[in-house]
Amino acid sequence: HIVSVYEAGEALDLAYISMEFLDGGNLVHYTQPENLLPISTVIQMVIQAAEALDYAHRQGVVHRDIKPANIMYNPATYQIKITDFGIARLIDFSKTKTGSILGTPPYMSPEQLAGKPVDGRTDLFSLGVMLYQLLAGILPFQTNSNSSIATLMFKIANESPTDIMTVRADVPPSLKRVVDRALQKEVTARFQSGAEFANALRDCDKHGET
Repeated sequence: HIVSVYEAGEALDLAYISMEFLDGGNLVHYTQPENLLPISTVIQMVIQAAEALDYAHRQGVVHRDIKPANIMYNPATYQIKITDFGIARLIDFSKTKTGSILGTPPYMSPEQLAGKPVDGRTDLFSLGVMLYQLLAGILPFQTNSNSSIATLMFKIANESPTDIMTVRADVPPSLKRVVDRALQKEVTARFQSGAEFANALRDCDKHGET
């Protein structure tokens, strides 16, 4: 569930990457309230994404920009592919620099917004934001059109997300617990691996509550 790269190189002073062709489109369309997918479909897509991230993290790669625009979805096969590892960084704690912020603010973890060193758990927070948005049709940390990035950063770092069951009442309690855990501000309180995240979602689906 990660896009395949066949070749990378340089020609005529231009750098290029040759990747697989993907049918379908990204998930942005399915974050709109009028286009929400069935809960069971969302669960299966996010399981795929969590397992793909688990693989990347075990290779020492953190994506750093998980969001609907970077997840391709083929509705004919129900398969997703994670794309755009453009700001991914190999994990090297002896060389990690603090103070740099890379990513898309509404999906970034508190530690990422603070410019602190990050590991795979920051991607899992971003995946939790995406899961919430695919279920609810809104972002978990809401601001109005006049709000600054600083206001959004403060909310992510200090405030609880809007209770998802107040936005979409048919979200089962077990899935709400998964969402809430994914969005914990302390990294040690979140899912510690993509595999753990995927298994928790699989348990929700298995119990037939969706």
